[in-house]
Amino acid sequence: MTTPWGNPHFDEHEAVHFVTDRASGLKAIIALHSTALGPAAGGTRFWHYADEGMALSDVLRLSRGMSYKNAMAGLPLGGGKAVILADKDRSKSDAMIAAFGRAVNRLGGHYVTAEDVGITVEDMILVNRETDHVAGLPVEDGAEVGGDPGPHTARGVYLGLKSAVKRALGREDLSGVHVAIQGAGSVASHLARRLAADGAKLSIADVNVERVEAVAAETGATIVDPAHILFIDADVVSPCALGAILTEDSIANLNTGIIAGAANNQLATPGDGQRLAARGILYAPDYVINAGGIINVSTEYLADGGADLVRQRIDAIPGRLERIWNEAASSGRDPASVADAMAQALIGR
Repeated sequence: MTTPWGNPHFDEHEAVHFVTDRASGLKAIIALHSTALGPAAGGTRFWHYADEGMALSDVLRLSRGMSYKNAMAGLPLGGGKAVILADKDRSKSDAMIAAFGRAVNRLGGHYVTAEDVGITVEDMILVNRETDHVAGLPVEDGAEVGGDPGPHTARGVYLGLKSAVKRALGREDLSGVHVAIQGAGSVASHLARRLAADGAKLSIADVNVERVEAVAAETGATIVDPAHILFIDADVVSPCALGAILTEDSIANLNTGIIAGAANNQLATPGDGQRLAARGILYAPDYVINAGGIINVSTEYLADGGADLVRQRIDAIPGRLERIWNEAASSGRDPASVADAMAQALIGR
């Protein structure tokens, strides 16, 4: 495996932990990018990677994104991420998840985990049996925050998308606005319901046929081939699946004026933000618009407020995007570069 220092996505990460547990078959990587603002917080991804180098690149990129996300959301948290390397069959056992929980616990609170792709609330319950450094647990009777972060992420993306439509299209409402959604998972499905309720025209794609058919039946969305969803003629393209989908080639073939979605690390390289701006496409930096989930679970973990505080923090997302877009317009830089500079200043880099 390429060492962290030799990986192009290594960004002076404070620590990278490689975890193995022979008995359960666990192989995982936990990356702590920054703890300048607080414990490194970020979810755990359960995914099959083509090779271990790709897993390392993913966790390095994701943990850096969490540092930026938490800083820009005004949370007293640093950035971290974990990936559990799944086999081709994506076999997962309680023993494996418990072993991962013990690995998190050995970090003594420097890393706080939660759900991500391939990990469920039920998995977090198992992790919580081994460590207290976990969020996104089921909501108990009377609790105001916690549970599935998906609806909160979707709400932030919805509010940010509306702000982008207002700025780029001059529209105060979403009636008839065509939104192409890549993905039909938890966040994408909640987003689709909100957009449909506002009268938006939806196109949607997902490799999971049953899942995308269910969302389409509920929202009236048109199902599109996953290979084409990014490139259809739409007012907004909303990436809500995996990252690194905005590349030099894909950007050249976009037929939209707005990119606003929930996926992490949408830009394959830093230069792709400049390519979007050169084409006149308004980009909502992913770690700013998709912060609703971490806002919810962090409020649960920090116990610093209730549902009202979560709503207030998520409601601040459009204003934060407006500041980024205004700075980009006045400086001639692209929004992604502006957001990165703001986040780096907050964490002292």
